[in-house]
Amino acid sequence: MAKKIKKVKENKKEGAGKIVIDAALGLVFADEEELFNHFSRDIEALEKKFFAQKKDTDIAVDDYTRFEKYLPKLLADPQEIWRDPKSLEGKEVNNFIGSFDEKKSAEKLFYVAQVYVTNETPSFVYLHFPTRDEDLVQKYRNGEIVYDRSKRDTAIGASEGDALSEREPLAEGLYQAMIKVRSESDFKEEDFPEFFDLREETIEEPDEIWRSRDAYGIILVNFIKEFRPTEGIENEEGEMYYIAVTQEDPSTESHMLLFSFPTNDKSLVERYRHGENMTAEEVVQESSH
Repeated sequence: MAKKIKKVKENKKEGAGKIVIDAALGLVFADEEELFNHFSRDIEALEKKFFAQKKDTDIAVDDYTRFEKYLPKLLADPQEIWRDPKSLEGKEVNNFIGSFDEKKSAEKLFYVAQVYVTNETPSFVYLHFPTRDEDLVQKYRNGEIVYDRSKRDTAIGASEGDALSEREPLAEGLYQAMIKVRSESDFKEEDFPEFFDLREETIEEPDEIWRSRDAYGIILVNFIKEFRPTEGIENEEGEMYYIAVTQEDPSTESHMLLFSFPTNDKSLVERYRHGENMTAEEVVQESSH
C-alpha cells in the first residue's frame, strides 16, 4: 500500500555541512572544491570523449546555459537510463537520456547526463549537455538499459509513496479524469516530476483543505496551496498551485495520498474546491509506516 502522509519532513542532511555522494564507499566531501577535485580526472575523460564526438553543426557550447533548465527534469524523470561500464575504466556510469519539446524550434531537443548513482538516486553529475544530434545520443545508449519510460506501467505523474505509483484503481481513475480536463496551456504531464518537492509543503502547510464524500461513501480530501511563480511557468495572472488528492479512512481519519500535481489553471483548481472547507487543524496526518 502507499504510505501515509508524513507529518514531519525527513532530514536529508548527512553530517554537518558535508557533501555525501556515497557514504558506503567513503565518498564524503568537506566542500565542492574537494568534491570536484576527486572527480576531476573522470570529468576530463568524459569531456574529452564528448568533444571528440560532437559535431560542429550541433548546439554551440556557448549556448548550453539556455538549456540547463532541462537537467532537473531529466534527472527527475528520464526517458532512458543506460548502465555504462566502459566510459570510465573500472567505474560504472549511468547515462540519463530525455527529449523535450521546444516552442521556439521544430527540431527535437535531447538532453543527456552522465551520472553517478547511489541507491538508485542520482548523486553526482559528471557531464550534461543538450543536443539535436540523434547520432550523438545513440552513442550514449551503450551498455545495459536499466530503465525505459516507454515500458513503464505507471503514469508519468506518479511519485514515490502515492497510490498512483502502485496503480491503485481509484487513484488511476481520478488522475486520468484530471488529465482530461486540464487546459492545454497548463503544465505538461512530463513536467510534473519537477514539482514533486512541493508535495510535502502542500500537505503540511496548505492554504485550503476540502473534504467530500461520493455516492459510494469514499471520502476525498484535497490539499491546495498557492506558490510564488517561477519565471517562465506561471500563467497570465501569475498564480501557480499545487494540489494533493487524498482518501480518508473513516475509522482513523488518516489520509492516504492518491496523487498530486501542479497547475496554473484556476478553473482546474476550482474543481477541487468542493464539499466541506476544513481548517488544517481538523486533519490528522499520520507518520508513514
